Amino acid sequence: MGATIKDIAKRTGLGLATISSYLNGGNVREKNRIKIEEAIEELHFEVNEVARGLKTNRTKTIGILIPELNNIFFAEIITAAEDILRSHGYATMICDCRSDVKREEEAAEFLLHRRVDGMILMPTGAEKKVFKKFARAGKPVVVIDRKMEGIQCDSVLVDNEGAAEDAVNRLIASGHRKIGMISGPEQVYTSFERQKGYEKALKQAKISLEESLVVRGDYTIAGGARAMRKLLEQNLDMTAVFISNYEMMVGAVMEINDSGIKVPEQLSVIGYDNEDFARASVPKLSIVTQPTREIGETAAELMLEKLEAGERIGTDAGQKATEDGERADNMAAKKQYVKEAEDSMKTIWLKTGFVEGKSVLFRP
Repeated sequence: MGATIKDIAKRTGLGLATISSYLNGGNVREKNRIKIEEAIEELHFEVNEVARGLKTNRTKTIGILIPELNNIFFAEIITAAEDILRSHGYATMICDCRSDVKREEEAAEFLLHRRVDGMILMPTGAEKKVFKKFARAGKPVVVIDRKMEGIQCDSVLVDNEGAAEDAVNRLIASGHRKIGMISGPEQVYTSFERQKGYEKALKQAKISLEESLVVRGDYTIAGGARAMRKLLEQNLDMTAVFISNYEMMVGAVMEINDSGIKVPEQLSVIGYDNEDFARASVPKLSIVTQPTREIGETAAELMLEKLEAGERIGTDAGQKATEDGERADNMAAKKQYVKEAEDSMKTIWLKTGFVEGKSVLFRP
């Protein structure tokens, strides 16, 4: 039978409350910390996370729900978020919904039933009621890269509209007027914002919007290739193209190469994300870059803030119950958490960057 917290108390001569505080990340005196750690080493004590979770209603696990696990953009964000969460003692449970609304709803329910302490997600369009359950349960939700109206949660967003507007302005400044765009799925927030930036840049330059110059892809390599093929077939006089997503950029470049079109002599190109691919392309591509690591780190930090707030509220409720000689009211603590979460809800905007390549030709 393994050592227990009582064995540590007996070995150190310290009270159970002091040892419990140490094991749960609380502050203890330095001399007591040394005693506890020596006892843990000698007794080969291991924390029973399952038992602690049942007692504290905390599992030290965060659910991460993403559209596509094989997407480099999402993978880099997850890595950055995991690094922060792990350094604070949290594990992650990652669900890939494969950009399917039904899968997304099922994954959210799965994470809720697994009693994760909170969820970081990039929504694809599932019913909001499944995410509202997290808020009602006093579990924080942080949304990345997309907006989700009607849900009380923190958000980490990138200035997609500004990024697209800047990219198209660069093409306009280089003398291009027939500028195509490979846009994303109509229902996706980032796609809508990037197309809005494209249209804004053209409008400000008094260049008429042409329906044939915008083709929707589906944020996949195959979708980018199809969209590029359609643009080339419909617009023989197109001199430049803005591709608004990394996967679609890969597919579009493949189609351009297969068509024998020379970049930038015959077609100027500005893509999105992934400096490695941009550098490997011939010529080197000009691309919009997103702060992927910063996105993941910011999301994790927001999550930790909310978790700490929830723990504080639970502690306050417990102390009040002790003072009043009554049992702690968990529902009251949850309601207080939800109210404070709504009052302190944050939306953090991050800036994109731009890496200049050799894929844009000046046309006097």
